[in-house]
Amino acid sequence: MDNPLHSAFDGHRRIATGPLATVAAAVHAASASADLPLLVFRHHDGAVVDIDTRGSVADTLERLGIGAAARGRPRLGVVAREVTLLPRHWEWLAAQPGGASVVLRRLIDAARRDDAGNRRATRDATYRFMSAIAGDLPGFEAAARALFAGDDALFATLIADWPEDIIATLAEIGTGTP
Repeated sequence: MDNPLHSAFDGHRRIATGPLATVAAAVHAASASADLPLLVFRHHDGAVVDIDTRGSVADTLERLGIGAAARGRPRLGVVAREVTLLPRHWEWLAAQPGGASVVLRRLIDAARRDDAGNRRATRDATYRFMSAIAGDLPGFEAAARALFAGDDALFATLIADWPEDIIATLAEIGTGTP
């Protein structure tokens, strides 16, 4: 995830969607007048992201690792770890254009695009978001059952009366689009 989408909510009202820096700035601005604690969700996994809004916007962004102190060479998120392969695997990788790292990244990206794995991850992200933001809404339990049963039509029917911002974010999490 180069720049995963996030959404911020004040209760059931979405106040921002976009990259973390954009959403964090919006949360910082809205935090003084928010009725409830603001919740920020990462779309690719539905997890809640804690944003400390003390101080200035620059302070908030810096604590998230995206402020002025983080400028310079961009963080690529590269993690060096040991990979153990058989000699025939290393030989095959060495013969590939770009070398072992490029080939492994391509293989992993292809596997991540695999539909079955993506469906499970998307369902789990949808449920994580849903349970945090909509657990008190009518039909939540039935909608959760429809989600896990893969019954998209029933799921859409059961959430049809939920707040528009929640429905829109569920659709974005489910399709990976803003």
